[in-house]
Amino acid sequence: MTTLTTKAPVTTGSMFKEFLRSPLQVGAVAPSSRRLATEVTLPVPESGNPVVVELGPGTGAFTTVIQELLGGRGHHLAVEINPRLASALAERFPRVTVLHAEAAALPRLLHAYGSGAADVVISGLPWAGLPRPVQQTTLASIHQSLSPQGAFTTFGYLHATGLSPARRFRRMLGASFEEVIAGRTVWANLPPAFVYHTRRPRPHALHPAGTPVPA
Repeated sequence: MTTLTTKAPVTTGSMFKEFLRSPLQVGAVAPSSRRLATEVTLPVPESGNPVVVELGPGTGAFTTVIQELLGGRGHHLAVEINPRLASALAERFPRVTVLHAEAAALPRLLHAYGSGAADVVISGLPWAGLPRPVQQTTLASIHQSLSPQGAFTTFGYLHATGLSPARRFRRMLGASFEEVIAGRTVWANLPPAFVYHTRRPRPHALHPAGTPVPA
């Protein structure tokens, strides 16, 4: 794995400022730790030219590790709804296609950039803070965008696992993927978090135009 040298990252203070401006969009008060980034990027292939999609990259904690793992291979597409974070990310990572857009637009974005199906989708979205319709539409868009053997990883905060939106999202994952594994708690993160590893999108799970997956 290549160690990536980039311009100075967004500081914790800067991210906290963005959180205060748009708490539902940003969803975290501090960047994810290196340990969490390592866990969530495990599905990135070690060879070939994969299409890797990153949703809600924020300050680039996962972006850095993905770029190190790819080492110049494949196509890395990052979709960020916050314009300031998207602009900063594009400046730091010239090899990444950074798009200021909603995650639910992923199928259209992949088509527009000629990337085809995604081999891996890595999400930094605040699922437990999203309303049901946004969870459903976004997850359906991810499902639609993945290759049949594709992998989707995301994470949740330990303290939020008992919240209704978090439990609902876990049920949606089970309805959308054949394999759903919750990893061990990453205590070296603020706040502590864990990673969902999912594979093999279920062929019967419906796309955004159809009935939402069970909730």
